[in-house]
Amino acid sequence: MVVIGRWDWVYDILMVEDEAELAKLLKLYIEKAGYTVQWAVSGEEALGCLQKGNAKMLLLDITLPGVDGFTVCREVRKTGSVPILIISARVGKEDQLNGFRLGADDYMEKPVDPDLLVAKIGSLFARTYGVLAEKEMIHSGALTIDKTARRVLKNGKTVALNGKEYELLLLLAENPGKTLDKDFLFNQIWGADSFSENQTLTVHIKMLRNKIEENPKKPERIKTVWGVGYCYEEV
Repeated sequence: MVVIGRWDWVYDILMVEDEAELAKLLKLYIEKAGYTVQWAVSGEEALGCLQKGNAKMLLLDITLPGVDGFTVCREVRKTGSVPILIISARVGKEDQLNGFRLGADDYMEKPVDPDLLVAKIGSLFARTYGVLAEKEMIHSGALTIDKTARRVLKNGKTVALNGKEYELLLLLAENPGKTLDKDFLFNQIWGADSFSENQTLTVHIKMLRNKIEENPKKPERIKTVWGVGYCYEEV
């Protein structure tokens, strides 16, 4: 028996698919929607990933080399309640019934429509983790801020921010279209009694732009309002 470990979430989705072209296409679509994806090509690899406890949702093919998807589904359900969405060309009644009996939450037929898949993923996330999960995510074009995990993604890839950079970006992004005074920003992030100087704010704005702007020298997200402060624009 495979023992599934503690759910110490790192990735949003573990996708188990042995068709490389399909997996790469779906991964691209899902990441563009703001989710992080880990890809496994076999049932054994998937169970190995789950032993490390790193997925909020499982996208599962049935026909896999070695351990098949039904077995993976059964093993996961022995100890976990992570939502499972089966994606398979095997759409006979008995296969679908078997998937649901083993604990799958939904079942999609291949070839899969990527837009429909992303919609189903969003629905499962909302149903499983509640409305609060949606409120804890800020989506701004290619940029996603996960407030629960204190993580920022750009085009599905994690952006490495230090603590102050993250807090500054979050404050700006939660006030889109509003000009925030430099003193207000500094006091909110560093505190009025901080020994840091206001120049620290300028430095952190520059570092943020280098990490989230397409062209940091011509920023589209964090705009300077000369003589006042900064304004965050959703792109």
